[in-house]
Amino acid sequence: MRIDILTVLPEMFESPLSCSILKRARQKGLVEFGIHNLRDYSTNKHRKVDDYPFGGEAGMVMQIEPIDRCIAALKAERDYDEVIFTSPDGDLFDQPTANSMSMLENIIILCGHYKGIDYRIREHLITREISVGDYVLTGGELPAIIISDAIVRLIPGAIGDEQSALSDSFQDNLLAPPVYTRPADYNGWRVPDILLSGHEARISEWRHEQALERTRRLRPDLLK
Repeated sequence: MRIDILTVLPEMFESPLSCSILKRARQKGLVEFGIHNLRDYSTNKHRKVDDYPFGGEAGMVMQIEPIDRCIAALKAERDYDEVIFTSPDGDLFDQPTANSMSMLENIIILCGHYKGIDYRIREHLITREISVGDYVLTGGELPAIIISDAIVRLIPGAIGDEQSALSDSFQDNLLAPPVYTRPADYNGWRVPDILLSGHEARISEWRHEQALERTRRLRPDLLK
């Protein structure tokens, strides 16, 4: 998979892409990231990529030309399955979306900034808009990192135990059951006896019951 990210703050990606699962996936050749500074595609001598909005509204708007030039340059090198814009009014990003996106080959993620982007970009260049939640962030860089992390960890070989990803919260519309590790007794706080029984069928049933109970209590909306 290749993920190309368009941003005005490329330095924000240096640490997240160099740690943990994302780092290992890159080292294994499972994913390749391209971080593109939109200022490099500006024709302005000061490398500006924003301007005042028509109509006099407050704030600055990202211009269409640098974004179009960058996307065109990337599309000249390869075909892309999706050109994604991280937007608060996009489709809510969830686990089924991450599952389906993990099977794509090449995607572009455009990170918005300032007041927003020239709407013509959304009308003519973007194929999908994604939101990571009902709140506003300074820019689209953090959502781009969240999306990348969620989909890359699902690529076969990205994590040591692939079955672990299949049992994560939301994979079956349920929250994950409680998990425990050694010691079995700490200050009188004991691990449930069923997990120490070695009875795989009963343990599996217990985990499913716990997942249902936690989902009913904490996220009943998932059961609808």
